Amino acid sequence: MTKESIKDGTRIRIIRIIPTAQTRENQKGNIKNKPSGVEEINAGKQNINYHNMETPADSIESLFERAEAYGRTTYELSKLKLLETTNIVVTSLIARLSVILMVSMFSFVLSIAVALWLGDVLGKSYYGFFIVAGFYFLAGVVLHFFLHRWVKKPISELIIKQALQ
Repeated sequence: MTKESIKDGTRIRIIRIIPTAQTRENQKGNIKNKPSGVEEINAGKQNINYHNMETPADSIESLFERAEAYGRTTYELSKLKLLETTNIVVTSLIARLSVILMVSMFSFVLSIAVALWLGDVLGKSYYGFFIVAGFYFLAGVVLHFFLHRWVKKPISELIIKQALQ
């Protein structure tokens, strides 16, 4: 789009290249790259180029659109990272809990076997169960006093390490 006007005896020629418009050479396949969004003003001997002349409203609107797209992308990325972290922690805990369950079942059956064996050795079967119960009571008291150092701290550090991985 070319516009010519005369102002105070000086000829001013304004040329605008619209970014979405293509020249005939571009349509035929002879590509000639012209900068998009360039305005050229010829005022006498002066050539002034203004690149990407936008109104402040267009600029602010574009900024808001980019900020909105950035916010949506960041939100989606956060959701995916949370999902990945949750997946890692839960699968690790399930694997460890299954091992703990198997060890617990083994201990339970072993405890019954030891109680029956002690009962046979002592002459009365309930003596063996009392001895095994006393052993578990003492183990529970020791575990209660050292729970934080031996159990809570390593498990919480394991969960945090898995979450930050």
